[in-house]
Amino acid sequence: MNKHIEGFSKLTKEQKIEWLTATYFEESEQASKLLKQYWNEDAQLQKLHDEFIENTLSNFYLPFAIAPNFLINEKVYSIPMTIEESSVVAAAGKAAKFWQNRGGFTAKVLSTEKIGQVHFMYSGSKEKLTAFFEQIKGRLISDCAHITANMEKRGGGILDIELKDKTGELEQYYQLHCTFNTLDAMGANFINSCLEQFSKTFTEEARSYTAFDETERQIRIVMSILSNYVPNCVVRAEVSCPIEELNEDKGISPEEFAEKFIDAVNIAKVEPYRAVTHNKGIMNGVDAVVLATGNDFRAVEAGIHAYAARDGKYSSLTDAAVEDGIFKFWIELPLALGTVGGLTSLHPLVKLALEMLGKPSAKELMQVVAVAGLAQNFAALRSLITTGIQKGHMKMHLLNILNQLQASEEEKVYFVNYFKDKTVTHSQVVDAFNKLRAKA
Repeated sequence: MNKHIEGFSKLTKEQKIEWLTATYFEESEQASKLLKQYWNEDAQLQKLHDEFIENTLSNFYLPFAIAPNFLINEKVYSIPMTIEESSVVAAAGKAAKFWQNRGGFTAKVLSTEKIGQVHFMYSGSKEKLTAFFEQIKGRLISDCAHITANMEKRGGGILDIELKDKTGELEQYYQLHCTFNTLDAMGANFINSCLEQFSKTFTEEARSYTAFDETERQIRIVMSILSNYVPNCVVRAEVSCPIEELNEDKGISPEEFAEKFIDAVNIAKVEPYRAVTHNKGIMNGVDAVVLATGNDFRAVEAGIHAYAARDGKYSSLTDAAVEDGIFKFWIELPLALGTVGGLTSLHPLVKLALEMLGKPSAKELMQVVAVAGLAQNFAALRSLITTGIQKGHMKMHLLNILNQLQASEEEKVYFVNYFKDKTVTHSQVVDAFNKLRAKA
């Protein structure tokens, strides 16, 4: 069958499903039914979701949960999390409970600068280009007044524009390196609009700059785009307590716990193979909150992993130490987040999540997200250096296995009790399940 189609985007949703299911599925009616099963019964709500992206056929559900009892800067939060991985929310909740009676989490935003760049090629005199830039820098900013007016009223806007010579890395390559403060907006559209205006003014002014020869006037703009690497938009979160308060009931003394914990962090500092998994655990917490609050988790992921390699080697995002008998564990993350614009004002669950957090500013949301990442890492390391990671993870995964086996509700209750004091593995669950069914 020919799987090529022209004008797919112009079809109605029903026609798109009809073509898709007829082309790719033997059981086309069953596939069509499944897609429609996830439509929202509220037609207006479904229309809203349909218009978020192109060629929408259905909704793809992820669990929306909360991790309660997070004490952050002396204020209690229930943190919304959207994620499919079992044990993540449970681990966050356990970490929150552990630190609630030990002073909780502290967090502060260190800086909020965001970056965009105009990338261009130029083959003339560097001295002339520098003089030209200094002459028109003010014009670049003033020509953006129609874009920046509202942002400036709220206290944000363009912070600076620099000319950067990158010809040592790529022949003829220069850039306008631009910094912004976008306040509570993530600011992607604002920054990109400013950058495109910069490039327009820059090339127009170059054509009439008398010091340039004809070749030098032909500045070639390659692209104008924000950067998701924001090393100067950083938040820090921390927990600390006297070593003796690290009282564990897992057969390990507080002193040994602190020593092994710091060793585990330091191993992730020097060993990239461990650091990737270490940081992935942090992102379990970060991404879940970023997604639940309608922010761009792909941008956050890219920026954070670049930050983890900023010294030329991929390394842990967290640090731990003991100073004067006090155990300290902290994280610094680059986070460009928004609480206005985009999905934050459109998606009903996003609006609910932000209301649950007290309608936070972007800075407050940065703090909550950093704490979620730190809590997740604490929970993971706590398990790794004591009972091991699989015991808790597989307990949470037990229901997934039972659902795959199509267990009844009574069977689920039975097996949750059965495996209370046993290590859960997939093969053991299947064997026990088959034996129970055989008896029945």
